[in-house]
Amino acid sequence: MADNRSFLKESTQDKSGARFRIILSAVGIIVNVALAYLMNKLNLGIFLDTIGTITVSAIGGLFPGILTAVMSNAFCAIFSSESIYFGFINAIVAIFTVWFIKNCSIKKVINFIAYILIVSFFTGIISAMISWYLLDGVSIARNSETTILLASSIGISLQASYFIYFILNNIIDKGLSILIAWLCISFISQDALERIEKGNWKQYPLNKEQIEDLKKWSKRNKHHMGRRSTAIVISSSIILVLITGWIGIRIYYQNAREEKTIDAYNTLKLASEIISPSQIDTYIAIGENANGYHETQDLLIKIKESSRSIENMFFVKFEKDAGVRIFDLDGENTETVPLIVEYDDNFLLHLPDFLEGKNIEPLEHGMMNNWIRTVFYPIQNSDGEVVCYGVADVSISNMQRYLYNFIIKATLILLGFFILVIAHNLWVTNVTMVYPIRSMAKCVNDFAEMGYGQEQLDKNVKSIRALEIETEDEVEQLYNSICEMTLNISEQMRELRRLSQTTANMQDGLIITMADMVENRDSDTGAHIQKTAAYVKIIVEGLQAKGYYAEKIDEKFISDVVRSAPLHDIGKINISDAILNKPGKLTDEEYEVIKTHTTSGKKIMEDAISTVRGENYLKEARNMAAYHHERWDGKGYPDGLHGEVIPLSARIMAVADVFDALTSPRVYKPAFPLEKALTIIQEGAGTQFDPKCVEVFMDNLPEVKVVLRKYNRNI
Repeated sequence: MADNRSFLKESTQDKSGARFRIILSAVGIIVNVALAYLMNKLNLGIFLDTIGTITVSAIGGLFPGILTAVMSNAFCAIFSSESIYFGFINAIVAIFTVWFIKNCSIKKVINFIAYILIVSFFTGIISAMISWYLLDGVSIARNSETTILLASSIGISLQASYFIYFILNNIIDKGLSILIAWLCISFISQDALERIEKGNWKQYPLNKEQIEDLKKWSKRNKHHMGRRSTAIVISSSIILVLITGWIGIRIYYQNAREEKTIDAYNTLKLASEIISPSQIDTYIAIGENANGYHETQDLLIKIKESSRSIENMFFVKFEKDAGVRIFDLDGENTETVPLIVEYDDNFLLHLPDFLEGKNIEPLEHGMMNNWIRTVFYPIQNSDGEVVCYGVADVSISNMQRYLYNFIIKATLILLGFFILVIAHNLWVTNVTMVYPIRSMAKCVNDFAEMGYGQEQLDKNVKSIRALEIETEDEVEQLYNSICEMTLNISEQMRELRRLSQTTANMQDGLIITMADMVENRDSDTGAHIQKTAAYVKIIVEGLQAKGYYAEKIDEKFISDVVRSAPLHDIGKINISDAILNKPGKLTDEEYEVIKTHTTSGKKIMEDAISTVRGENYLKEARNMAAYHHERWDGKGYPDGLHGEVIPLSARIMAVADVFDALTSPRVYKPAFPLEKALTIIQEGAGTQFDPKCVEVFMDNLPEVKVVLRKYNRNI
């Protein structure tokens, strides 16, 4: 048993494949970054930053390809900051490459061209959209002679010309990339590719057909572990991205708000140095006619315009009943001052603090998309009294465009890494959980459904062992336990079958001994039990081959009938030797005694059955002993049964018994010629015998003759 279990400690997987995939991804990243850097320095207009991605995807599969794509763009951002926004595009190129290679023959020229056009068109359109709407592509297009020339020559808009230029540029770029990648792939041997593929698995690699077979098998389940794990990975990743994005936006919003508030304070502080506190009352009393008013106002307007944060800025002296606006810097022209400012209900809550000249915290209202914060800066005279307040409104409306750009850029950056995370998680869950557990479940299900025949058991053990799962975790422990359990079951069933066969052989020996004891009392039935058993086997197997009585005949029935055949005349043990071996014709009284061997045989078998609990083959022995002299037309004995009311085993034995009686010599008659015996059997079909039993008997005459010659040397 120890030798049989040694496979649990062995590993047939090639770990070099997994290491090669890591090295392959690193090389792909280096190639992409190096070529992109070179193209950037030469300013050739192409990038060649997907050569490594396409090569790695074609050789190493999905996850290495996506890893190469995303990380290449991340490193390219060191010398070209805009590259980080295109990582998700290259990730999609990697996904499409893997799909295309698995489903289409890239060796065909038409497929090769189709691949280039699809990839180029997709990357060109998406790249153009990102550049045009996010990365100031409009300015680039206006300063590009190629774009302007293309637009004027074709008669299209500058935007359409820009998009066409991007697509054509990508056809050249991706065409060269794909060609170089394919040349690299062509130098790799098939053996190397197979080793790399094996490194992608934690079990014996499954081919496409086996994977599809597993998927079809798993459809019987209400829920699929693969779909569930995929849903968990995707939902978790989406939630993480949304939370991260929301936190980033909130942080950006908070920082921008604080930055604008500080800018407003600094602007008001600078403005307060322009205003002379001693002139405030004069400005309020005389207004624009006050000395130096216009000069001060012009300087304040310039200060306000120099700030990118402030929407409105003005200076107010707060009094008990209303406020007085000293300067109004809104619009291109100042309004007539002083202006009376009415207080609303919300402001009245803070009025006492203003009247006391306190430092007031910024007041704000509105939501994120319409947020306004009002900043107050007290202006004091030489005595430290607050003579007025500088007021500045900071609005998020100036931030919205930057915020939208931030969201889009962050989304594009996160999208590439989002695809990478999903690909990694799906790869890990599929390789370490979904496929191993699904493979084990299918094997165990086959083990349970396909019966406990020894050949099937051994086949199932081999199929489970062939999985070679090596996840190095609880899944592998479960696999090893299943392997050991199935092996133990197979060996135990083999041992049980050996013991059962030994018991059956012993029982058969006892039966033959009992039958021989009866036969030996009959002086001229030579080898009767052996021949009838052989004929019975020929008939019952012939019935099965033709599909007759399929609801009745199975392997157990055949075994029971063949093994029971020698006991069909067991009742003769109660017949006296004088009658049993009488050389002449029996009297009517003696014939009636002979007929009792059927009822005696039935009783003997029933007594034997009663001593053995449960199903056993002696039930067919009882039927054969009791009814093998019944006739199809109901004229037989002991009960006058007819047709299919007669047990099938007894109908089979009737043909075998009569044929042997006809072809064997007796003390009261010689053996009939074979042709005569067969004629009698055929004539009895439908009257004495079951027609189907006669039919298969005649169909198998070659086998019948073999038995006949074996025991009747004169034939």
